[in-house]
Amino acid sequence: MVCMVARTGRQLQRYDNMGRRQVVGCIPYRYRSGSDGSNCDELEVLVITSQKGGQGMMFPKGGWELDESVEEAASRESLEEAGVLGHVESALGKWDFLSKRYGTFYEGYMFPLLVTEQLEFWPEKDVRRRIWMPVAEAREVCRHWWMKEALDILVERQMSIQQQDQDELLSCCLN
Repeated sequence: MVCMVARTGRQLQRYDNMGRRQVVGCIPYRYRSGSDGSNCDELEVLVITSQKGGQGMMFPKGGWELDESVEEAASRESLEEAGVLGHVESALGKWDFLSKRYGTFYEGYMFPLLVTEQLEFWPEKDVRRRIWMPVAEAREVCRHWWMKEALDILVERQMSIQQQDQDELLSCCLN
């Protein structure tokens, strides 16, 4: 068994040239399994509670540190806060937002994370709950506007990929 501990402290924290703290998050996702064990087209996302158990849910996110790439930070936050591993895909975007807690502006980056493994134990297991849910429900319960925008971009991207796959399949069948 590997001992996993969440990073703490801000000594390695990144800030942009305007002094805004840089944070990175992931939208962990998967396709729901059918009753026969096969994948179906329904996209599910994993949301988590805040450490303090406040109102609303969110996606895993936290500070981007100096000793890691933005993708490594996104993967680490998903492991620490949600207990999932997977493939970090291309960025959904960058948002500037005001932290209600600290009253300062942040620069946030969001990535999709195609989940390949869900761990039984993870660093923040005792301070967070995680719940898989359909996209529409996740959009309703997510408390951050910028995360909702990232979720919309993920859904658009996945729909576009599915349409391309269907077009290629149809093209192969007709030729």
